[in-house]
Amino acid sequence: MAQNPWQPREWVLDAETEYRFELEIGTTISVTVIRGTAEVFGAELAPTRTYLFGHSCKAAIFSWEGCTLEMSTFITPSCQLSNLANARSRPPFHGQMRVRARQAQRGSRSPNGIMEAPRILVLGPEGAGKTSLCKILTNYAVRMGVPRSPVLVNLDPSEGGWSAPGALSACSITQPLHTSTPTCPFGTTASSAPTIMASSALVPLVYWFGHKEPRRNNKLMDHLIETLGAAVDARLQDDDLSRISGVIIDTPAGFASHATGASKHPTVEACVNSFHVNHILVIGNEKLFVEMQRLFGDSGSIQVTKVPKSGGVVELDYAYRERILNQQLRAYMYGIQLEPPADIPVDKLGGDLIYDLSLSPHSSVVSFGDISIYRVGGAESMAPSSALPIGGERRISEVEAIPVDPSQPGSGLLNAVLALLSQSEMDGDGDGHDQQLALHDIAGFVIITSIDITSRKMTVLSPTSGSLAGRVALVGSLEWQEN
Repeated sequence: MAQNPWQPREWVLDAETEYRFELEIGTTISVTVIRGTAEVFGAELAPTRTYLFGHSCKAAIFSWEGCTLEMSTFITPSCQLSNLANARSRPPFHGQMRVRARQAQRGSRSPNGIMEAPRILVLGPEGAGKTSLCKILTNYAVRMGVPRSPVLVNLDPSEGGWSAPGALSACSITQPLHTSTPTCPFGTTASSAPTIMASSALVPLVYWFGHKEPRRNNKLMDHLIETLGAAVDARLQDDDLSRISGVIIDTPAGFASHATGASKHPTVEACVNSFHVNHILVIGNEKLFVEMQRLFGDSGSIQVTKVPKSGGVVELDYAYRERILNQQLRAYMYGIQLEPPADIPVDKLGGDLIYDLSLSPHSSVVSFGDISIYRVGGAESMAPSSALPIGGERRISEVEAIPVDPSQPGSGLLNAVLALLSQSEMDGDGDGHDQQLALHDIAGFVIITSIDITSRKMTVLSPTSGSLAGRVALVGSLEWQEN
């Protein structure tokens, strides 16, 4: 049960001001809108409903017209709260977001004069607020007053999105995304546990990259972007509502860095071409904005816009990012639990009701031969050059799937996260042993918790029970060990 609650206190926000907060480990706050209207990253907070925030959440409550909030802090009294509403000024970030949201709603006109749905690519350095901007644009789109279902694409493998870290994903959004915890940056999915919120019906399309940093395998990243772009195009062709709603693409900071070769930004160009981008929003980087204008400004079909960095953006250090990554992997296996205060009835809670989405993972022992494990590209999966025949050349590409033998020393499988390929995809590919193995979509994830080389068996932790015999899995560099 939550302990040491502070007495509820009220905060008054003037029009177009915001209340920013950063939560320490183990701290939960409850927020209730008593009067007026307020929102978090574009998702409106319903009046008189209580919203919970926890798990080291960092967010801002913004009001266009002014409001009164009732807030309580629970569990740990060391919560670091920063109230900037007394500045009585409009945060430039939200002012720009209103303009950009209206532009996104209108779409853009192609060179042949046809109005096109917005396809927005968000770029910027680390800590610029790219994910926050994507959530604001998505939430404003579904709150337009007319039916909208934009496709939100997450290309940041370090973030996890709707899936585990190391994955790229896309999902059609029909309701506002509520942010209660960084463990679920884009809301809970159908694979979590049932809630009454529409966001729990989210069923994302997921591909496995296998690393936190895009530079670990640039060629694989480009191939996955192309594959995901084709899948999104197919969805838009089949879904009229998504087609007129557009696409919003979140990217990692690595996409904004320079690269050697003929093109400074090959991955950005891959995104633009694969998703047919017609809007590029650059946050907090004047040089990157100028470079994007040089690359795409003369095309006539792509609009490049500079967006100011919000003063409320928080710099996330390495320790925080690692902690959130571990929380996401743990939440995938064990679910999420954000316990409400004892004096707040459950039926008064708002947002995604994640107060108790506990899961019971299943641990099973499988033989080495039950699961076919592959590692895609990378130096760690290739034999050293000295092992090649005299005069021989390496023929393994960065996108080729190489079998991994669990019995071999240095296999790197202990505590490794395995991505299970979709069974339907494998059924259509025969044995599936080809260079396109890395481009199959993912059905779920398991973790190898122990390996017994003598008996040729390993223990696997899975969110659900079920046989893993005959499954094909991909492994990257991500690991998780239960504390």
